[in-house]
Amino acid sequence: MTDNRSERFYSKGFKGVTVTKGRGNGNPLLSNRQRGDRKSQIVKGQKGFGKSSLVIKVADSAGLSLVQASKAVDGVMEAISAALAEGETVRLVGFGTFSVAKRQALTGRNPRTGEPMAIDEVATPRFKAGKHLKDAVN
Repeated sequence: MTDNRSERFYSKGFKGVTVTKGRGNGNPLLSNRQRGDRKSQIVKGQKGFGKSSLVIKVADSAGLSLVQASKAVDGVMEAISAALAEGETVRLVGFGTFSVAKRQALTGRNPRTGEPMAIDEVATPRFKAGKHLKDAVN
């Protein structure tokens, strides 16, 4: 049974999942039970730390709603991506440096036929950890 605040999604493997919209403190994709305890969402059943966990941590530490924190995290990622796309270096003092490195063109081999093939030059993003980040990890 649904009311006007929620809607049912029927897709492969997710029949009957209820998503509550526009209530409470932020994220419209969380049920009321999940909204109550953000910390329980961070590592349940997941290895590592993803974007949604980062948004929750930012929201808790800065006193923002999940929507505001999500916009802030997206804005930072877009700004870093745009700067790297232009070939610039992004330095976050204490955290690290994002840069672009170019891998030279080379000749490789097709694994199926063994014939030589040209591999084009590619720009790849790089990250070098800063002192404070290294100290925090060690």
